[in-house]
Amino acid sequence: MNQGAIQKSASATAKVGGDNAGEIQASSSVFKSFEFSDADFRRLQQMIFDYAGISLNSNKKPMAYSRLTKRLRQLNMSTFGEYLNFVESSGDDECVRFINALTTNLTYFFREPHHFPILVDHLMGMAANEPLVVWSAACSTGEEPYSIAMAVIEAFATDRPPVQIIASDLDTEALATAARGVYPMEKLQSLSPQRLKKFFLKGAGAQAGYARIRPEVQRLVDFRQTNLHDGPWDIEGPVAAIFCRNVMIYFNKATQAKILARFMPLLRPDGLLFAGHSENFFYNAGDIFRSRGKTVYELATRT
Repeated sequence: MNQGAIQKSASATAKVGGDNAGEIQASSSVFKSFEFSDADFRRLQQMIFDYAGISLNSNKKPMAYSRLTKRLRQLNMSTFGEYLNFVESSGDDECVRFINALTTNLTYFFREPHHFPILVDHLMGMAANEPLVVWSAACSTGEEPYSIAMAVIEAFATDRPPVQIIASDLDTEALATAARGVYPMEKLQSLSPQRLKKFFLKGAGAQAGYARIRPEVQRLVDFRQTNLHDGPWDIEGPVAAIFCRNVMIYFNKATQAKILARFMPLLRPDGLLFAGHSENFFYNAGDIFRSRGKTVYELATRT
């Protein structure tokens, strides 16, 4: 696959679909409509690993079936073997569709809220002649980088804080949603009424039930497509902080270690790395990062 085409300007890593009970129940009894052998699934596992570094567990076969059958119908194909041949021979567009179908973007605003006060205290204590850069390395549909933007606007008491947020993901559809910045109201339930009023514009008429992120928040965020697993990263250091939360758990240990090693030269010497609640980077990169507690890490070389 041409990695350049997968990494245009739309960035960082996809998250494999979680155990969605509805999907699994719907397809786990038998793979009736489309032939999907164990050999096909092993091939699919290798392809998604090669393309995106994602380790798809053996219990994800029903999920993969459910996610891809719509595409097989669109293409009038009857077997997964035929479709996988098509992915391999059709170039980047179909490869991106394949990756997008097998990734899930489960997130919400101010997820793991204890991280945001740590981040803003960290940024406000930094001296910088240029804007401080924060990288949301698996931004999904935008909730994380927009949460960072809201937090720094509040902390610096201005809608033009000295902070630039780079937000990346592998999933082009998720990035398109993030760039639009329009969310159904049920997606905003984790926000306080004060934040909802300050940072969103509620829709009316045909847009009732939706809200758009305000332009002053949106302009702080630069969305890019990036594959954490492979190819060049369109990220220039030094960055003040990296948010890489709840995505490393979908990579194997070797891939995790490789990604963490690539983070190191991008961080400022006093930079921070934020992990998800179920992730522990010490065992894969204890020589590079050390824990500060609360799933926050700093460079092991920091004095």
